[in-house]
Amino acid sequence: MTPARLPDPQRLQQIRRDLHAHPELAFAETRTAQVVADRLTELGVETTMGIGGTGVVGVITGATPGPTIGLRADMDALPIDELPDRPHRSRTAGVMHACGHDGHVAMLLGAAEILSAERDFAGTVVLVFQPAEEGAAGAPAMLDDNLIERFGIEEIYGLHNIPGIPAGDFAVRPGTILASFDDIEIAITAAGAHAMAPHMSGDVVAAGSYLVTQLQTIVARRLDPLVPGVVAITSFHAGATNNVMPTRAELRGTVRCLDPDAATRIEQLVRQVCASTADVHGVHVEIDYTHRYPCTVNDPTCAARAAAAVTELAGADRVDGNCAGILAAEDFSFFLQQIPGAYAFIGNGPVTADAGPVHSPTYDFNDGIAADGARYLAAIARAAIAARK
Repeated sequence: MTPARLPDPQRLQQIRRDLHAHPELAFAETRTAQVVADRLTELGVETTMGIGGTGVVGVITGATPGPTIGLRADMDALPIDELPDRPHRSRTAGVMHACGHDGHVAMLLGAAEILSAERDFAGTVVLVFQPAEEGAAGAPAMLDDNLIERFGIEEIYGLHNIPGIPAGDFAVRPGTILASFDDIEIAITAAGAHAMAPHMSGDVVAAGSYLVTQLQTIVARRLDPLVPGVVAITSFHAGATNNVMPTRAELRGTVRCLDPDAATRIEQLVRQVCASTADVHGVHVEIDYTHRYPCTVNDPTCAARAAAAVTELAGADRVDGNCAGILAAEDFSFFLQQIPGAYAFIGNGPVTADAGPVHSPTYDFNDGIAADGARYLAAIARAAIAARK
C-alpha cells in the first residue's frame, strides 16, 4: 500500500473552524453541505447533494475500474451552548459542534484531497457526508435514498475522534465497538388525593422513585457482569405543589448495551420491573420502549485491515487493534448491517478544562489530528480496494 501524502493542514483547519463557527442541527446542515459540495467540486470530485435530506456524496474514480469503497463522515452539531471564548466559537446560540463532526468533515475532505490528486488505484471511492447522526438517524435516511445501491458501495469505513486518547493514536476492534441505543419513556398514573391521605390513592412519586432504583440495578444484579451495559433514568417529573398527591409522573431514560442478546434481555427486565411496580404500588404504569440504534459491529476482516493501514502509516505503537468497546452509540451501525466495514477511533488528546469530553460545552476538535485522520481514511480506502480486487 502506498502511504498517503499529507493534505494541506492549514486548509483543513480553515474549513474545520469555519464549520465550527456555523454549526447546524440534524437535517438542517444546508450551509455545511454547500461548503462540502463546493470543496469537492474544487477538487474535481463528482458531487451529488440531497441524499438522505442534506447529505452529500462525492465519487472519486481511480485509474482503472475495480471495487467501490465508502468513507463516511457525519456533519450535524448538538443543541449545546459553547462556553470558551475561542476565535472560532459558535455564532449560533444554543448550537455547537460538541462532538467533533466539524473535524470529521475536515478529515474526509482531506482524504478527498489526497485521493483526487493520486488516482492510481483500481476502483472507486465514495465519500459519504452524512446528516443527522446525533439521535436523528441520518444513516437510515441515506439508505432509504438507496445510497448503497445507487453508488455501488461494497465496504464502508468511518472514523470518530475520542478525547482522552493521545492525539493521533488510533483504536479499532473486531466485533462490537459501540453500543445499542434505546429510549424509554414511562408514565405512572393514579387517582390522586390530598397529601394528608396518601392511602386514598396510589403514590406516583413513591412508585417512580422505586422504579428508578430498580431499573438502575438491572445491569448490576440481573445482567452478566462481563457484558457492558447501562440503564439510566435521566428525567423525572411529577406534581406541582406540596399538598397534593399528583396523578401522573413521567420518567425518561436511555438503555445502552454492547451485546444484542443482552440488550433484548434488558428490555424484558425493564418491562417486568414496570409491571411489578404497578402491582406493588397500586398505580398504572405504561412504558414506551423505542429501539433507536443497533450495536455498531465491525467486520473482523475490515477491522484487521484498518489496524494494518494505521500500522503502516504511523507505526504499531500508535494503534490498538483490539480496544474495548464503549457505550456510546452510532448510526454508522445501520451501514454495517448492510455491508462489511469498520468504525475506528482517533485520539483527540487529553481532556482539560478548556477541551472537555464530547457532548460537553467546553469540547473542541483538535486540529492537529485532522491530517492524520485524512491520511488514514485515504489509506484504508486504498487498502480495501486492493484487498477486494
